[in-house]
Amino acid sequence: MQKKIYMAAGYNTVSMGTGRKEFNPKKSRPGLEHYISEAGQGALKQMGGALNVDESVIGNFMAARFNRQGHLAGFIPMIDEGLRFKPAVRVEAACASGGMALITGIKNALAGADVVLSVGVEVQNTMKAIYGADVLAGAGWYQKRQKGHAYFFPGQFSDRAGAYYQKFGKEYTRKGLSRWYANAIHNARLCATAQEFQNTLADPEAACLAMEPNGKSFVEHLNVLDCSKVSDGASAIGIFTDEGLHRCGIDKKDAVEIVGFATSERDITSDPTDLTVMETIKDAAHKALANAGITIHHLATIETHDCFTIAGILAVEALGFAEHGRGAAFVAEGNTDRDGKIPINTTGGLIGWGHPTGATGVHQAVTIWEQLTGKAGDAQIDIPTEKPYALSINMGGDDVSVVAVVYKR
Repeated sequence: MQKKIYMAAGYNTVSMGTGRKEFNPKKSRPGLEHYISEAGQGALKQMGGALNVDESVIGNFMAARFNRQGHLAGFIPMIDEGLRFKPAVRVEAACASGGMALITGIKNALAGADVVLSVGVEVQNTMKAIYGADVLAGAGWYQKRQKGHAYFFPGQFSDRAGAYYQKFGKEYTRKGLSRWYANAIHNARLCATAQEFQNTLADPEAACLAMEPNGKSFVEHLNVLDCSKVSDGASAIGIFTDEGLHRCGIDKKDAVEIVGFATSERDITSDPTDLTVMETIKDAAHKALANAGITIHHLATIETHDCFTIAGILAVEALGFAEHGRGAAFVAEGNTDRDGKIPINTTGGLIGWGHPTGATGVHQAVTIWEQLTGKAGDAQIDIPTEKPYALSINMGGDDVSVVAVVYKR
């Protein structure tokens, strides 16, 4: 890193969708403007106001189709009059759009901006899931859409789960996937903004394990509990230099330092080399760790992109916590629980907290900032003194675009 870069002043809206008691698909709901404003204003209040901001970045995937709205950088000055006439840019990397907003903000700070506001947003509950699946299929190579499953990405990750079953055993794998789901729900119940905060399942692990995947009603190798839900929401966080922290009156104890980052890209027109391996996650995460000069054993917590339970299992293996084929056992044995060897997705991840696609990467950063600074409330875990680091992994498409960031308390 050419100079020190920090993050602070994070804010998440509620992740809205089915599962929240206040959500009603038959009634009108807030749009992009509401979520962008709430998240942006929530961060600005902690940054001493909009006049302290040099420039802004907004990450979003498919507002042009979900909301018939492009040109999202133009919504930044709507957040606050103090942002009028200041630089702003919109970035897109499918479901990694939020992570790309972070990386762009970091690079802008390295290039000379002292205070950057990064926002991620998506409002997806504007159409039924089957139609939304077609929109989300744009995160893959659309030329393959006609040959793909009606629910395109559940079909893609069902294929990954099926390949894992074939190699390592279905019953064995389902135990790991079900534990992953249970952790997501238990953690989400500790975070008031999570989509599954009000989930009342008595035994989430048993429920997921008992629900047999059915290709006639959904996809062949995953059930609906294995999948993240359709979500509306936004997250925002500030990115600062030393000068920026001073300008905004933020103490370093209330910030995290960014000590490594990386992005990696796989050819979207080609099939994965091996359906049971997340090679792009592996590449980006280990580059970011090397950039920070640490290994996975220095990490206190991780936020990873679990759009499906199988993606969580494969990420554990890609990171090196378990050998190939042993990720399901590593999870089933409790190692990724909030009090396990490596707590993962402490507010529920994409399955528990929610997955407003363009906001997810920023939400991950907000969660890590809260954990490392002791601001996570009921969701707070123990951060050992000897492990002051955390990692976020935000994935776009089927292991196509990956953003990895390393944070230090």
